[in-house]
Amino acid sequence: MRSQIVLLALTLLICTFAPAQNPPAPRMVTLKAAGTVFHDCSDCPEMVVIPAGKFVMGSSDVQRAWAATHGASRGSVADEAPQHEVTVRPFALGKYPVTRGEYETFVRETKRSAKDGCGRDSFKWDEDPALSWQSPGFAQSDRDPVVCVSWEDAKAYVEWLNGKAQKGAIEGPYRLPSEAEWEYAARAGTTTKFWWGDDAAQASIYAWYKDNSEGRTHPVGQKPANAFGLYDMAGNVWEWTEDCYAETYATPPTDGRANESGVSDPRANGTKKCMRVDRGGTWLYPAWLLRTATRERNPMNFRDRIMGFRVAKSLP
Repeated sequence: MRSQIVLLALTLLICTFAPAQNPPAPRMVTLKAAGTVFHDCSDCPEMVVIPAGKFVMGSSDVQRAWAATHGASRGSVADEAPQHEVTVRPFALGKYPVTRGEYETFVRETKRSAKDGCGRDSFKWDEDPALSWQSPGFAQSDRDPVVCVSWEDAKAYVEWLNGKAQKGAIEGPYRLPSEAEWEYAARAGTTTKFWWGDDAAQASIYAWYKDNSEGRTHPVGQKPANAFGLYDMAGNVWEWTEDCYAETYATPPTDGRANESGVSDPRANGTKKCMRVDRGGTWLYPAWLLRTATRERNPMNFRDRIMGFRVAKSLP
């Protein structure tokens, strides 16, 4: 009996003074509030948290008629209809388009080639072999939006970016925004022609476009941000989205997802690769193309000095 008591006492003594076995550290969970600005690494772009919500995507008959009297053809704006309600989950979107400096870091680390040239404007569909993101034909600073990047280039940047971001975060991967997410973020609660209102005469205040750009891009963030805190959502450069282009909104996704069942590209030598949607207008085009509902589309390998992109990031 005495030996049993001694053994029990020794066991209690060992348990009391033995080092505690710490449980695994819990995974850090940070739910970012709408409007939060963050970046995941020193080479990652600044991101803004966009709140969940619903909006009406596309343009009304009245807005399309206005565009048709300001330079558009009826056919060129027909793809903005019918209007439809879309529900969008919270996500993050780049505060600015990806800049030349940010893209240069990607190219330097991945050694991605800039060959194949770049178009001087999308009207001619030609590529000048002397042009590239490094030399688009006009001077750029590291804070200018990168241009002469294809949809395929943008996707490669996103893949590289996911490798750079912090591991173990609860957020989903970086990606290109869906067309619905892009329009929702650009509108920032508005239903007007432009995110700032209906007055095209105010375009010079809010965007870089044909009348004030002097034939080139300008550093991001020089014009006012919209209500979600996003800059350059109109003008400066067209921005690639994830979606395949569809000629109408007859059967669109209504949950904010990208459309992956668009029409084939008739200019791609008979291949079945879809045309990818780009949004936002550009330094080269007139004001009516700065409307939030304006849609464009181009082949995935298309590069032009009016083309750039901004990244999105999935959130819980």
